[in-house]
Amino acid sequence: MKNYYQPEIETMPLGQLQALQSERLVKQVKFVYDNVKFYHDKMDAAGVTPEDITGIDDLHKLPFIDKDDLRDQYPYGLLAVPLEDCVRIQSTSGTTGRRVVAFYTQEDIDLWDECCARAIVAAGGTKEDVCHVCYGYGLFTGGSGLNGGSHKVGCLTLPMSSGNTERQLQFMTDLGSTILCCTPSYAANLGEAVNEKGLKDKIKLKAGIFGAEPWTEEMRRDIENSLGIKAYDIYGLTEISGPGVSFECEEQAGMHIQEDHFIAEIIDPKTGEVLPKGEIGELVFTCITKKAFPLLRYRTRDLCRLTRKPCSCGRTHVRMLKPKGRSDDMMIVKGVNVWPSQIETVLFNQGYQANYQIIVDRIGNNDTIEVQVELTPEMAAEASLNVAAKEKKIVSALKSMLGITVNVKVVEPKSIVRSEGKAVRVIDKRHLYQ
Repeated sequence: MKNYYQPEIETMPLGQLQALQSERLVKQVKFVYDNVKFYHDKMDAAGVTPEDITGIDDLHKLPFIDKDDLRDQYPYGLLAVPLEDCVRIQSTSGTTGRRVVAFYTQEDIDLWDECCARAIVAAGGTKEDVCHVCYGYGLFTGGSGLNGGSHKVGCLTLPMSSGNTERQLQFMTDLGSTILCCTPSYAANLGEAVNEKGLKDKIKLKAGIFGAEPWTEEMRRDIENSLGIKAYDIYGLTEISGPGVSFECEEQAGMHIQEDHFIAEIIDPKTGEVLPKGEIGELVFTCITKKAFPLLRYRTRDLCRLTRKPCSCGRTHVRMLKPKGRSDDMMIVKGVNVWPSQIETVLFNQGYQANYQIIVDRIGNNDTIEVQVELTPEMAAEASLNVAAKEKKIVSALKSMLGITVNVKVVEPKSIVRSEGKAVRVIDKRHLYQ
């Protein structure tokens, strides 16, 4: 399907695409150098001038920027246009430190809306659809991004925000929602509610666009089965713009990065060396069209790999495979690297759903890790239910995956608090003893 929301630029031959990127990069570097003192000073300190950047092959010469830089420059230190030219801000939660505030001109908003519109079209969306947006609104970018994209496509847009599951289901059935946009954990909760209330044959959902938190392929299949939909991944960061930086097509084999707006690199997270495509490393983005808050070589901390393997959808933009996790999400427990996604995979393979919590603590000098996971209603109804045997089986599977022994506690259905936004999967109490 080729229309305004999947323009020829998405199927542009690689040589032409890279020429466009080079042209935009050169202009952006000059613009940022001239208008943001922080970048001016950082480039000077690195011995780099705008004239040194003649195209994307010179991108590696630019210094990196990370979230600490954004926090240090809060609120106006990275603003590249006069404040009166800005029409909106969005912000991160600030739960791990000073907030990051991103600014937008009207042109930035228009481009962001188009990026999200492309994602909706890639999921099969048209102006005939009813787009049910229950990402959070306000400072969080999820609701605003998909809301704007839905308007661009021409969908009837339901700006539901998160929470109030009863109301979500009422509007979903009464208004015939066909595309659901929310976090995967909330999609799982909605699927659970739909099936409990016997509404599966009354909803008209065909697709879901889920992001803002990590989720596994096992969770994708669970959501698809519970809601009877095709589930698509979407990626973005507040610092870069929000959701829509990349998105899945019908192949569901990686998210196409919108390379006319963003240049992606994969680096070694320890050395900063650029890695060849196909290797796993830290994802780095450079914005080449943003005006108010343009970031050059921003370190996302997300770990993934890129591929230019031809895609059946016809899009030529590089794909990022589902992030393995974040370099700052990885836990070191008993000297072993532990990823929440590894634990989730084991639980789904054992027949459990997306209702679990990981609790890390310290007793004396020893780390402890416990996984609490809910029984499914079917398991709880088993006449021969043996909780101890189920716990033992999970412990064994986790040890095979992680190489360490994890305490497991199987709990009753509905006993773990449900998420209405981003799920809180990990509670690490070790900082209390520092």
